[in-house]
Amino acid sequence: MKAALELIRRGVDEILTEEDLIAKLKSKKQLLIKVGFDPTAPDLHLGHTVILNKMRHFQELGHKVVFLIGDFTGRIGDPSGKNKTRPTLDAEDLVNNAQTYADQVFKVLDKQLTEIRFNSEWCEQLGADGIIRLASQYNLGRMLEREDFNARYKANEQIALHEFLYPLIQAYDSIALEADIEMGGTDQKFNLLVGRELQRGYGQDPQVCITLPILEGLDGVHKMSKSLNNYVGINEPPAEMFGKIMSISDDLMWRWFELLSFESTTTIANYQKDVKTGTNPRDIKFKLAHELVARFHSDSAAAQALQSFTAQFQKGAKPEHIDTQTLTLTEDTIAIGNLLKETQLTSSTSEAMRLVKQGAVKVDDEKITDPKLQLDKGKSYLVQVGKRKFLTVQL
Repeated sequence: MKAALELIRRGVDEILTEEDLIAKLKSKKQLLIKVGFDPTAPDLHLGHTVILNKMRHFQELGHKVVFLIGDFTGRIGDPSGKNKTRPTLDAEDLVNNAQTYADQVFKVLDKQLTEIRFNSEWCEQLGADGIIRLASQYNLGRMLEREDFNARYKANEQIALHEFLYPLIQAYDSIALEADIEMGGTDQKFNLLVGRELQRGYGQDPQVCITLPILEGLDGVHKMSKSLNNYVGINEPPAEMFGKIMSISDDLMWRWFELLSFESTTTIANYQKDVKTGTNPRDIKFKLAHELVARFHSDSAAAQALQSFTAQFQKGAKPEHIDTQTLTLTEDTIAIGNLLKETQLTSSTSEAMRLVKQGAVKVDDEKITDPKLQLDKGKSYLVQVGKRKFLTVQL
């Protein structure tokens, strides 16, 4: 029991309640752990794997996990942490994204102890009577106490009625599955607790709610997200994944070790001691990058990525393969800032200008310092941003 609790607690933000968790573990039955994923984007990234890793921990203890794809709730859009109503998503996109999720999760999870389910199985059968009965189980006042709804209500921002259905439907998923434990990010705490409360109303033993921290992206500030372009996709090529991981700050490295690494807490503590006694943090970061690339690809791919990284960034070599992108111009020239933004080498022209002024941009191996530089239509240029980004641009 002590070892099981130590494994479950690792990297966890909150367990509601630990007494209930202990009671469930003492029952000796195989527990059902539910985690929902709305397929709002086609690929999983390292931020998603924080909770996948915890699911794997439960599997190592012999329990069963349900990887629940919210193809029904995805149509509503999770309002958690949002300051405005989310647009509803196209059903075809949800189905396609859901398939890619199903293809990717077994890079972390044990296939024998995983069940993939879609919540449309039971949600589409609810009907109007079922929705009314479900809605009658929860108080509107409690719903408006939720931080994001409350803030929008006080600011006279729109709250669409269908948004209140999201936590109720998520709770109904727990009822349909008779979940023993539900896990989610810290932003999901309200939704998880609604499930715990409604299970009681349906005569079920209430689930234990476990929240996990939100993983910061490459910038070290914001939640990892494709929309913020601060993510590492688990299907990215090994060299790209390795390079992105090596780009994070030394402080963020320890956070990623805590939430992403399968190394023991003792081993990670020893790494920290090594850095304090003079080991270059870069050498420890190599270990993290190698572990993660090997997990999602292979040991040999990780070794090759390390070799390529060392050659490229410590010896100044270019990568073996450089992508080519064609831009169609309406004018005879294009400003360097616009080119960097249009090719997504930078997220904005202001970022592009800043990097040019810092001397972090090269065109055909020449450092560019003039933010007003114009590049000619009909020519091809090798563009480099920082140490890691290369692109051949055909104008």
